[in-house]
Amino acid sequence: MKKLTILAADDDSTHREMLRTLLREWGYAVGEAVDGEQAVALCREQSFDLVLMDVRMPKKTGLEALKEIKAHNPALPVLIMTAFSDVAAAVEAIKSGAYDYLTKPLDFEKLKVVLRNVFAHVGLIEENASLSRSLAATEAHSDMVGRSAAMSALWEMLRTIAPTDATVLITGESGTGKELVARAVHAASRRAQGPFVAVNCAALTESLLASELFGHEKGAFTGADKKHEGYFLKANGGTIFLDEIGEMPLSMQVKLLRVIQEREVLSVGGNTAVPVDVRIIAATNRDLAQEVDAGNFRQDLYYRLNVVTLALPPLRERADDIPLLAQHFMNRFASKNNKRIKGFTPGAMDRLVRYAWPGNVRELENVIERASILLLGEHISERELPERLKTPEQGDALADALETDCPTLDDVERAVILKTLKRFGGNKTEAAKALGITRKTLHAKLNKYQGAQDDAEEDGAAS
Repeated sequence: MKKLTILAADDDSTHREMLRTLLREWGYAVGEAVDGEQAVALCREQSFDLVLMDVRMPKKTGLEALKEIKAHNPALPVLIMTAFSDVAAAVEAIKSGAYDYLTKPLDFEKLKVVLRNVFAHVGLIEENASLSRSLAATEAHSDMVGRSAAMSALWEMLRTIAPTDATVLITGESGTGKELVARAVHAASRRAQGPFVAVNCAALTESLLASELFGHEKGAFTGADKKHEGYFLKANGGTIFLDEIGEMPLSMQVKLLRVIQEREVLSVGGNTAVPVDVRIIAATNRDLAQEVDAGNFRQDLYYRLNVVTLALPPLRERADDIPLLAQHFMNRFASKNNKRIKGFTPGAMDRLVRYAWPGNVRELENVIERASILLLGEHISERELPERLKTPEQGDALADALETDCPTLDDVERAVILKTLKRFGGNKTEAAKALGITRKTLHAKLNKYQGAQDDAEEDGAAS
């Protein structure tokens, strides 16, 4: 595997030599620049995966060099190194396109973590390819991309249940990919060579649903001018996928329960039941247990369907998968639209990762398709993203901190910590791991911030 190459730009030869030694020990190839002007020139002449650049340099400052480098290659991530007293310059660097900044003297363990996160974030590590190779070779997996803990657990469960004939209930919000999972279960099962028939229960009226599911005889009702084979018979020997099962009327639920129990279907207007050998996979974005309590769904049918449950997490709960999914969709639409797209700018990827994605994977797919169509250059930037992704979420402490005229390091650190905690649902262990600090350190910092807030509230009350 080709080594990732980092350009270390610093006029301090001792510091530059130290960086060179460390980075090589960590497995990176290293280029060097003695000032901002040389850094810009090297980025135009050579290919680097990341630039690690000091702010104070002769000929061109780090900020001047940053702007020229980003103008030449918007996708190249730049990390700024700055003295503790230059926080304002660091914030300006972030606004000018820097990926992040680090204060001198450098915390080498933090640098190591930041570098690893940057390369994972912008997709320079081929995790998607290795993940795909580890899965069964089937087209059904093509859009099921992810390396998060939630997706790993899902794949483990899928591999376990797929070879069986167990009835499966797939739950999850709209747009999470429930049909993709159903197709993957079918493709990895012993029925893979048989048909896969998908039925959207919400798209059919009650009168049509019985006819479409079970078929009808000629003359069974007005307009039935010939015998019709239903979806269950079409799926014989394979799998039937009943999407949006929670929308099925109660009268139809009784008939479906009979099919599951007896393994035979009776067509509308028919007198003789026909045996069927079908695996049933159902999906819903509703809480069926609550629907049972409310009297909208039969309890006996719920238990019949809920033999094995696969719960799909919303995209906002597996943000680690967003860069991989975005890259996957980008490659697909680049090919479809005959465009040469190299990747995403760090700013665009940051917007994708920070957005809440109420429409889940389907919404992300649509956003990337739109961006690939509008793109005139080679890197998808913030310009190609919809306005809703460009506006920071209300209550985004990090965005608020960076917009402050002169934020302190404490302001920025507090904002980053609170944002990370929010991302992990308040789980301090996971947040500390992501921040590269111990849980004890995280507790100490949170206590410090709480103490400062209490003092401020007391001062306000006294005045």
